[in-house]
Amino acid sequence: MRYNIEYKASVFHDLKKLDKKVAKRILNKIEKILSQNPNKGISLSGEFEGLSRIRIGDYRVIYTKKRDAVLILRIGHRKKVYQ
Repeated sequence: MRYNIEYKASVFHDLKKLDKKVAKRILNKIEKILSQNPNKGISLSGEFEGLSRIRIGDYRVIYTKKRDAVLILRIGHRKKVYQ
């Protein structure tokens, strides 16, 4: 089953802050990995319980799983994405 990828509006602001080459690599990985298997990521705990993340180099993609889609909530550098 292929899952739809949905993006929260703030994700596009996160991507604008990144180098175009890095942003394109992140988007390609999201489409490749999460559209096939949204359970591939690691579940988060604490205040982010119920969310998951995948690692793409030094960047993290925070997302949540829906019935037939994946909602991307945040994309950022590993030091700043959880703030």
